[in-house]
Amino acid sequence: MDQELNKKIEEQGIKIDAIYKSVEKTRKYFLMIIWVTVLTLIIPVIGLFFVLPSFLSNYASSLDSLGI
Repeated sequence: MDQELNKKIEEQGIKIDAIYKSVEKTRKYFLMIIWVTVLTLIIPVIGLFFVLPSFLSNYASSLDSLGI
């Protein structure tokens, strides 16, 4: 009986290790997706801070030159 119990415990330990490795891979994958998502949203917003004032200035000056 003890040998069967020890064998089952060892098998469970192996399965738990495999589950842990799988969970860690999934966690790293989700973390990478979060970083990519944040960067694809934040970088354009930062770019808008620099481009938008220049665009508005040019747009306003062109409207002034048209007399509108």
